[in-house]
Formats: sequence, C-alpha cells, structure tokens
Amino acid sequence: MTTIDAAVEAQPFQAEVSELLNLMVHSVYSETDIFLRELISNASDACDKLRYEAIANPALIGDGELPKIRIVPNKKNNTLTIADTGIGMDRQELIDNLGTIARSGTRSFLSRLNEAKDGAGLIGQFGVGFYSAFMVADRIVVTSRRAGTDEVWTWSSSGGSGFEIAAAGKDGAQLPVRGTEIVLHLKTDAAKYLEAYEIERIVTAYSDNIQFPIELVPEEGEPRQINSASALWQRPKSELKPEDYAQAYKSIAGAFDEPAMTLHYRAEGRYSYAVLLFAPSTKPFDLFEPARKGKVKLYVRRVFITDDADLLPAYLRFIRGVIDSEDLPLNISREMLQNNPQLAQIRKAVTGRVIGELETLGEKQPESFAKIWDAFGPVIKEGIYEDFERREKLLALSRFTTTSGENRTLKQYVADLKPNQTEVYFLVGDSIERLKSNPKLESAAARGIEVLLLTDPVDAFWTSAPLDFEGKPLKSLSQGDIDFGLIPLLDDKKEEVKSDADEASIIAVIKATLGDRVADVRASQRLTASASCLVAGSHGPDRELERLLARQNRGVGTKPILEINLRHPLVAAVVQAGANAADLSFLLLEQAQILDGELPEDPAAFANRLNRLVVEGLSKA
Repeated sequence: MTTIDAAVEAQPFQAEVSELLNLMVHSVYSETDIFLRELISNASDACDKLRYEAIANPALIGDGELPKIRIVPNKKNNTLTIADTGIGMDRQELIDNLGTIARSGTRSFLSRLNEAKDGAGLIGQFGVGFYSAFMVADRIVVTSRRAGTDEVWTWSSSGGSGFEIAAAGKDGAQLPVRGTEIVLHLKTDAAKYLEAYEIERIVTAYSDNIQFPIELVPEEGEPRQINSASALWQRPKSELKPEDYAQAYKSIAGAFDEPAMTLHYRAEGRYSYAVLLFAPSTKPFDLFEPARKGKVKLYVRRVFITDDADLLPAYLRFIRGVIDSEDLPLNISREMLQNNPQLAQIRKAVTGRVIGELETLGEKQPESFAKIWDAFGPVIKEGIYEDFERREKLLALSRFTTTSGENRTLKQYVADLKPNQTEVYFLVGDSIERLKSNPKLESAAARGIEVLLLTDPVDAFWTSAPLDFEGKPLKSLSQGDIDFGLIPLLDDKKEEVKSDADEASIIAVIKATLGDRVADVRASQRLTASASCLVAGSHGPDRELERLLARQNRGVGTKPILEINLRHPLVAAVVQAGANAADLSFLLLEQAQILDGELPEDPAAFANRLNRLVVEGLSKA
C-alpha cells in the first residue's frame, strides 16, 4: 500500500450514494459474491478502455505490460486487493466515478432494493457494482494512476457520509505506471473471501470469459491465472456446452437469470464477424428508458470499441451480447459508427437473424419463447410501428390475448375466420377485464368473431398504422363503420330483432341536446344489448390513442361519435320522454363514457340527472 500525504481532502457523497451505502452496510444479502464479479468487471472495463485509447496513443502502453487483473488475498492484514493495469483514474475521475452515481436509474434501483427480498441480483443491472464491496468491507482504499500521467491519487471511505482523497506519497512510485488498486478491509464475517479456492470458485462462475488474464497471487506459492481469458464468441459452437453459454451470458450481461435464447454464429463473406447474443428471461430495469439504448457490445478483432453503436433496432434493445468484426478499423470514431455502411449491413443482417431465431424458438420451443414474449412483447411490438420492412414478420411473431384464448397468433386467427369475414378485428384498452365487458364486442360475440384484446400502451400506436396480415386488414371495433351483416349469427335460427323506433327523430333529438359534445350521432351495428357506445371516426386517432395523447397534452381534441342501439328501450323512449328527453340523451352519452373508462364531463350533473330519472321511475312503479 501507499502512504498518504497530509493534504487529505474530505468530501461528502452524493445523496443517493449515501442512501445506497447505508443499505449495503446494514443489509444482509444471500449472495455477497456479487462484489467480486462487479470489481472484476470494472477492472476489465478499465483494461478495455486502455486498449482502445492506445490505438490512437500507443505510448499509453509503452512499458510493454499487457493489461491484466490481479487478486491478492492477505490473511495477516485481513485485506483483499483487486488491481488492474488498465486506464486508471485521475483525481477528478475518482471523485466522479466513486463519489456520485451519474445514472438516471439510481433512484429506481434504491426503490427496488428496498422492496426486494434479496437485492444482490439487482446490483449488476444498475451500474452501482463498486458499492457492492461495502457488503463485505468496512473500509475501502483505492489507489490509481491514469495512464500517461505521473500523479497517483488515493481515495478512501468507510461507507459513511463521505470519502477522503489525497495525492499518494512517495511510495506511489512503486505502483505500476498505470492502473487501479482496490484494497478491501474485510469485515469479520467475510473472511472466506481470503481463501484461494473461494476466489477461484467465484471467478469460474462469473468471470471466466473476461478477456484479460485474472491472476491470483496467493500468500504461498506462485501467482497463477485462474480464468480462461478467451473470447468465447470466437470459439466454434462444437467446443461449447450449455453451461459455457450460461456463464458467458452472466459475465457479458451482468445478469443472474438464465438466457431464454442464445444465438451464436460466424458470418463469412464480404464482411466477417462473430455474433454471440442472448435474450434474457427477465425484464431489466431500464427497458423503458426514453433513450431506448441497446446493450450489444461492439468489438473489432477482440478489442472492445463501444456498447453504444446501436447494433440492433430499438425494439430489440433487450438483447444482450457481443458482435466482433474482423473488418472495421480499430480507430473507428463515434461519428464513423453512425454513418458506416459496413456497420449498417451488419445491423441489417443480425436483426434478420435475431427475428428468424425468435420465429424458430416460437415454433420449436414455445415455453422458452413465452418467457421472452411475456417480458419483452410490448417492446417487440414497437417494431410493428417503426420497421416497415419487417412488419409482416413482427406481426407473425406477436402473441395476443383474444376473445378466443391466450397466446394466439395472427396465423391462428386467420385460419379461424368466420364465413364472409374479411378483416382482423381488435379492441384497445387498459385492461383485459374491461375490454371483455366492452359493449363494442356485443355484435362480434353474437357471430363468434374473434377479437384481439390489446392492453399495452404501445398497442394504441402500432395499430394506428395501416396494417394487414396475409391480405386481411386489421380493423378497430372502436373506430369507423362496422358492418357484420354478411357474417351469420352463431344461432342461425335467431334473427336480430328489428327496431320500430323512428331513427331519424331519435337521432335529431339527441343531436340537438348534445350539440358539439359529439361529432355525430348514428345507429350502431356494434351493439346488441347495450344502449350506446362511443367510437372514433374513420380518420384520425382511435379512441385509446386519443386518450393517451390527451394525457400528455398532445391530443387534438377530436370529438367522439355516439352510436345508439335503436332496439334498446332507453333509446326508443327518447322521443316520447318529453321533458326527460334531454336527461336521457345526456345519460346515453355519459354511460358510454363510463363504459370506456372515462368520467362524465360534469359528474355532479350526471349524478343529479340519474337520481331524477330513478326517483321518477320509482314513483310510477
């Protein structure tokens, strides 16, 4: 260890870090092994960054020492050291990286950590891995020299409200010319992490595929490498076992679940590249972050370049893994990445392979595919709206809850079309239960017509595009005209009762009463039992999309169309109701709003109106 000069500067932690450390220090998790995996992962990132920066500045590794990671247990001092010869950190980087958490997910992490029975599984997902070391250490000292500089800085903390930082003393010259050394002063109950076999077990389980040598320096005996340090994606599939892929997934993705799908192949030809991708079986915390960034890492000839290259479209952002190119230049810049035609070709080809693999999984391993769809179905459906080229494939890939069952495909739907049915019908809402009781289903149900019940927020958007599947247009039951006249009723002996009501007179009274509250009033082909419902016009947004846009103050304020069931007694009574005609007209509108999950414009007036009609009805009983 190095000594520290007298000029020690104390600084407070960012508020979220203090709260996080309090949880780490005072909570007990069943899997504290996570800390070593996270520190090794951070060391690997530092080595990756060094290799990348050395492409433009070879002097950074002018000493000839290749990047590596060392683990040094010391039972006498009760310390465990994790050191790397990576890029290192200067004073400001130590403060920024170890004193703050510059991630939007921090608050979400803390919230879920408080709720979780065992929060260890969340740590790797939220970029707060360094702080997991406080689960096993009551003091941590970090000494670092950034490659290409002479200054050595020491950061230390006992996990309280802050940390200390100072320039290292003269002994700092004994450090490597670059890199970071983390010394954990272990708690009494963490002594097992000083045992060589325990360290090897954790490295084998979580970090075997780290590309840099991980060297164990025991107190007795010679230092030895304890990981394979091979790029698994460059090895032939015939050499690998399922457990190898499971370990690689956990190492690359920083995950604890098992992958629901693994895709490993090498592309040869005009462009050569290796692909190792995984679909998780559980949902990551940041799946719906506004940036919608992917997490596939780009390597060039085994050198890590970036995890921000958008190697897959945003609707496949849940995929984790690596793409390793043999042809891209090592010094490719961020601007070049955005406009590189070779990378665009790789992106197109890999996207097609991923979708094809999902299709195959859905056919041959439906249980595995169900895990992916349950977790990421709403994300995949974003592609139906965004990716015109692959729209048909994504529609075929999708699974739906319908009035006929769950996990239905459009292929199954089309195979079960009723005689004379030429469209695929759907209804969008906020819950399956509310949709199943929606009056707009009545006429379809009477004919046994299957209807897709769509409840994900994204459903209101992708269904707004003009869509068809195998030549059958998708049609909303809450928008435009509906005519089921050519489709026979399930009970062919029972004909729909014709209304004797004066359609023109009823509609005229209701229109005059409601005025500009509705765009139109018309007789409904959707309803068989209910009195009224609200629908959208043939042009413009559907009802659910209009509601979503209104919540974001982006709605255009389109007035709905009120459809009335002329066979219903309440509707038929409008003309003869006299003074009550206005109340009945408003009641038809307001009950339709309630059935759509909306509040009447004036709830108090609605209650008074309903009370008057009920009291009057009781007085005549």
